[in-house]
Order: sequence, then structure tokens, then C-alpha cells
Amino acid sequence: MKRLFVILIFLPILFLSCTVGPKYKPVKVKVPDKWYPEDVIKESGISVSKKIGLDEIKNWWKQLNDSCLDRLIEQAIKGNLDIKVALARLKEERALRGREKARLFPYINAEGSAVRKRISESGKTSELYSLNIDASWEADIFGSIRSSIQEAEARLLAAKEGLKDVIVSLVAEVAINYIELRTYQARLKAVIANAKAQEGIYKLNLSRYKAGLIDELYVQQSKYVLESTKAQIPSLQEGIEKAKNRIAVLLGKNPGELDKELSRFNPIPTPPVKLVIGIPANTIRNRPDVRRAEMNLIAATAAVGKAKAELYPQLQLSGSIGLESISKGDLFKWASRTWSLATNITWKIFHAGELRQNVKVYTERQKQALYEYQNTVLNAIEEVRNAIIAYVKEQKRLYALERAVEAAKKSYELALDRYRAGISDFIDVLDAERSLQSLQDQLSVSKGQVAINLVRIYKSLGGGWSAFLLQVGG
Repeated sequence: MKRLFVILIFLPILFLSCTVGPKYKPVKVKVPDKWYPEDVIKESGISVSKKIGLDEIKNWWKQLNDSCLDRLIEQAIKGNLDIKVALARLKEERALRGREKARLFPYINAEGSAVRKRISESGKTSELYSLNIDASWEADIFGSIRSSIQEAEARLLAAKEGLKDVIVSLVAEVAINYIELRTYQARLKAVIANAKAQEGIYKLNLSRYKAGLIDELYVQQSKYVLESTKAQIPSLQEGIEKAKNRIAVLLGKNPGELDKELSRFNPIPTPPVKLVIGIPANTIRNRPDVRRAEMNLIAATAAVGKAKAELYPQLQLSGSIGLESISKGDLFKWASRTWSLATNITWKIFHAGELRQNVKVYTERQKQALYEYQNTVLNAIEEVRNAIIAYVKEQKRLYALERAVEAAKKSYELALDRYRAGISDFIDVLDAERSLQSLQDQLSVSKGQVAINLVRIYKSLGGGWSAFLLQVGG
């Protein structure tokens, strides 16, 4: 009997390296060798280099040379509530990992009791005093606990990548809203300038009409052009206020708190002349959302192993040492010592297929995580390609609009001079003015869109988090 007991005690040692369930193998995902043929992107100053990594793009927004934007991003990192949520989630996962690791060690409890009782009227009053230290340990023979730890470790790493992803998105969103703000302000400035010029023409026509030099039609035409221009002002002011409100919320502030700082006019940020990006393989590895999806796959793989371990026996060792006496005066004597040592084996032999169905559940979840990972990679490639081509094509549009605005200005000046000289009709001035105003507005929008597309390129490359991860406590 003693021999059997010793065998049961040391049996776990024979199985310590035995772990059931699948082992995670890195998934090979096909990525393109290049984003686009070189001739497609080189006109916009974009080049691709294998040397470009996270260090080269960690402070990408500084290329826009806007100190106000730099300050806003710094404030956003400190105050944004989404970052605080992601950081709290990271700390939660860290604690969960610690909880799972604790299961590898024995549980030790101390207990003391003092009992005084009388069973019946005919019985005697008795006393019992005891002090005990109990210990129990689950032998992780088939790797259930180790699989749980692997799952928790992967969830922790996924949470860390989630924090990085929040930082990447936050920096990009602050930059995009800031550029939109400056674009609205530039458009508003142009509209106000146009309205001022149109008011001068209206007053000129009004005085000429009163002098009997022109028909009233010209007065009304210049008036409706002026009022149409003024009608654009409220919607642009609305856009400015919404952009300021959004930036304030991103910084963790009440809407309106940044009005004084952001109401000062700054030009639309201008992207650098040259832009160097990384090759597809490096870029995909750098993206936090891709790494988070892979960590989720690793966690799902470990969960399958944990479910499979439930099909096998579980062994638990327990023991205690203590003191026990019917007299408190004798409690601490050597003769009052007690001890016990036990082993317990549990095997869930019949559960009507519940355990095997549980394995199937986690196996299918592993497949879902695999497909989600593959889909995340595909979406990442799509996002980068879309951002690059949008930047390239908008730059071409910007260059064309710049030439068009220059031509429209000359056309308007010539039409106005001819009208003042009485050579041409006022309708020529109106047509030239409408064209110029429309093109100027399109030019401002295009300048902002080029800058926004630059932001989206760097966001798609996964840039920005490495500059702030330690600062936020990740």
C-alpha cells in the first residue's frame, strides 16, 4: 500500500513534459513584392526602401512642420480617454496572466479553530482546539494550466498591440481633423475675400446704375453673386466649429476649451517633397492590428490545448500539518501534532460528449482567428495601396488646379478691365468670377486632401506608436 502511495505521489513527474493540443506555427501569408510599379508613384516623390522601419516613421507628423499640430498630438497622448481604456485593458490582461501563472504553484492556507460543544443533556461538554496549515497542488500533467498561461500571455500581447493601434489611430485622427480645420479656415478666408471684392463690384454697379450708365439687371446680377458667396460662410463656420470640437474630445477636453488656440489662422500643412516608405513585407509586420490578430490566433490555439486537456485525468496532491488537542494547554505540545498526505485523481469518463464538443468549439474558434488574421493582412495591404494611390492622384489634381487658378485669375482680371472700359458685357465678369471662386475653393480642398492622404499613408504603415508607448505606460 505504501509503495502504491509513493507511486501516486511521484507519478506527475513522469508526465511534466506531456502537453496535449496543437502547437502554434506561424502562418505564411502572401504579400506583394511592391505596392505599385515605380512609374506610378515616382512622379509624386514617393520611393520605397527596405531600410525604412518604425524608427524612420515614428515621428512622421513632424514632416508637416506645424508646431501647433505637434503640441496637439502631445496633449492627445496625455489626455485621450481611448488610450486610458486600452491601457487599463492591458493591465487587466497582465493581471489575468499573473493569475494563470499562480496555478502552477501550491495553494497554502492556514486555519485555526476552537470548538466547545455539548451533544446532549446526558453527554459531557467537550473542547477541541486546532491549528493547521493546508497545502494543495494540481499537477499539470497534460498541460491544461500551461495552455491557459500561453493563452493569457497571447491575450496580453494582443492587448499591448491594441494599445499601439489606438495610439496610431489617435495620432492620425488628430492630424486629419487639424488639417480639416485649417482647410475650412483657408476656404473661409478665400470666401470672405471674394465677398469683399464682389461687394466692391456691386457698389460700382449700383453707382453706375444711379448715374444712368447701366441697366438695373447688372446691379441685381452682382448682388445675387455677392449674396451667394456670403451664403457659403455659415457652412464653413460650422465645419470649423465641428473640427475644433472633435480635436478637443480627442485630447480628452470639453468641446470649446481649445477655441482660443485653434481660432488663430494657420495655413494648411504642406507635405514634404519626397516621401520614402517601406516594402510590403516590413510594413505588414509593423502594423499593430496585424500583430494583434496573430496574437489572438496564438491564444485561440492555446485554448484548444486547454480544452483537450480536459479529456485526460487530473491529479491533485494535498497535505497538511498542524496541532490538535482537547485542551488548549496541550495544543502546542509535540504529542498534539497532526499530519496528512493525500493524492486525488479525477477523470471525467462520461459527460455525454460535452468535453469533445467543447474541443470542437475551440477548434472552430481557432479557425475563425486564423481567417480573421488572414483578412486583417489583406485589409492592411488594401489600406496601404489605397492611401498611396489617393496621395499620388490627389497630387496630380492639385498641380492641375494650381495652373487652373492662375489662368482663372488672369481671365477674371481681363474680364473686369474690359467691363470697366465698356468693351465687354458684365456677364463675362460673372462667368470669370464664378470659375475663379470655384477653382480657388477646389484648390484649398485639394491641398488639405493631399495632406490628409499623407496622414493616411503613415497610419496604414503603422507609424506613430513607437514614439509614445513608454510615455503612456505600455
